[in-house]
Amino acid sequence: MSLTSSNPLQSLGIRHATLHHNPGVDELYEAALRLGEGQVAAGGPLAVRTNKTGRSPKDRFIVEDDLTRGAVWWGGFNTPVSPEVFGNLLGKMTAYAEGRELFVQDVYAGTDPAHRLAVRVVTEMAYHSLFVRNMFVRPTDAEREGFEPDWTVLNIPSFKADPERDGVRSETFILVNFSRKMIIAGGTQYAGENKKGIFGVLNFLLPQQGVMPMHCSANVGAEGDVALFFGLSGTGKTTLSADPSRKLIGDDEHGWTDTGIFNFEGGCYAKVIHLSPEAEPAIHRTTQTYGTVLENVVLREDGTPDLDDGSLTENTRSAYPIEQMGNIVEGGMAGHPKNIVFLTADAFGVLPPLSRLSPEQTMYFFLSGFTAKIPGTEDGVTEPSPTFSTCFGAPFMPRHPGEYARLLATKVQESGARVWLVNTGWTGGQYGQGKRMSIAHTRRLINAALSGELGDVKFIREPFFDLEIPTEVPGVPSEVLNPRDAWADKDAYDRTARKLAGMFRENFKRFEDGVDPKVTASMPEHGRG
Repeated sequence: MSLTSSNPLQSLGIRHATLHHNPGVDELYEAALRLGEGQVAAGGPLAVRTNKTGRSPKDRFIVEDDLTRGAVWWGGFNTPVSPEVFGNLLGKMTAYAEGRELFVQDVYAGTDPAHRLAVRVVTEMAYHSLFVRNMFVRPTDAEREGFEPDWTVLNIPSFKADPERDGVRSETFILVNFSRKMIIAGGTQYAGENKKGIFGVLNFLLPQQGVMPMHCSANVGAEGDVALFFGLSGTGKTTLSADPSRKLIGDDEHGWTDTGIFNFEGGCYAKVIHLSPEAEPAIHRTTQTYGTVLENVVLREDGTPDLDDGSLTENTRSAYPIEQMGNIVEGGMAGHPKNIVFLTADAFGVLPPLSRLSPEQTMYFFLSGFTAKIPGTEDGVTEPSPTFSTCFGAPFMPRHPGEYARLLATKVQESGARVWLVNTGWTGGQYGQGKRMSIAHTRRLINAALSGELGDVKFIREPFFDLEIPTEVPGVPSEVLNPRDAWADKDAYDRTARKLAGMFRENFKRFEDGVDPKVTASMPEHGRG
């Protein structure tokens, strides 16, 4: 149809399109099935397959101009591109979009009205529009009237760039323009780019307002005690925050203001490979619920999801409104955290299952953002290898890591929050020799930390990272608490711990010029004792 004077795509220069503006779940299911984007799985979720099975961080660019030139930490995941490249690609995209069927969702990024962004997401795929509806905060009917976006996302997966002519790396691109308040994306059907793009925007804007943006999950106990869980994919961030005895605030992205915590999202994007109905019943239930998007999950012949099948990807996902979890904090806001948990899946089997961090160690481990890859997760990975993702979210952090670390340190000091390092990885040996930490033991350790139960427990220091380890926690065998005790070959443990400590030190050289010398001084030692 021809768009009217109230055309929500006027600012993009799209004059003619078949437009679905704020379509509901039923309409999006019908469109996705009509367009051949997926099928309905047993129980009702929409199951889709995508040409990309994960994010494309090397194809993400930030427009370098007067606004960003001195504010963005260029290098790594923050690659500059000129305003001309952005303008040329945008012009090609809008011309390509003329006359096509498009889906528009008007949503908020952030549950706190004082700090949320109004975002208009324009997508070519109906399933993307359902994903956006699930993952962002949905406005009320009254808020949709006269909705004016702060930011616009234009995502057309079938539009591919010409790298040589368009000034990008490949056919896939995600370009962020802070001056024009726009994100344009093409060449990838992976829906996660829609939410992570806006997460990166918030990570740039919020520190200017004194708000700490965080890649973490959050929940709250019966006494109102808030806990944050930082961690990279596969560390248990979503699983451990979904505790039936505590209400979920959110599973992935939050802001910390002068008054407390707020969720950036209105939904959850859970990794579901090998998801257990016994260990994670609430998340498992979403994989059989109408309205959920299942991304790259293999279906059996009878339409039931096979959550143990990673033949398409290990990064299988379930995207659903947070209300499906049931036990949630209405409104997505709570007070200041009393406890902060840094999660790591240490495949080297070196780090303790739980340790208490000093203020300097908090900044050190936050900047390090350590976890480990295991053999088989990526081509060429044949033994455990370290992953250091600054601030537990390097691809989404436009500013210098030191800015985020200093802001976190201020928030921790002002709130008096306790900070813990929890290893959900291996014990008794590295991957292939030891075994994965028991989720029951991990939950018990975290509950003991959050409840204050460890206040009277004696702590000792381990020699390689100078971490404080509890000597006893009811319900957890004492030999599990100290990782060296769990290894049969103590010399092998010492060699592996020394090796990992050296990896930490080498990685941290990137930040030494931008952080407090006290933080640098807290780096682990190479030697023992």
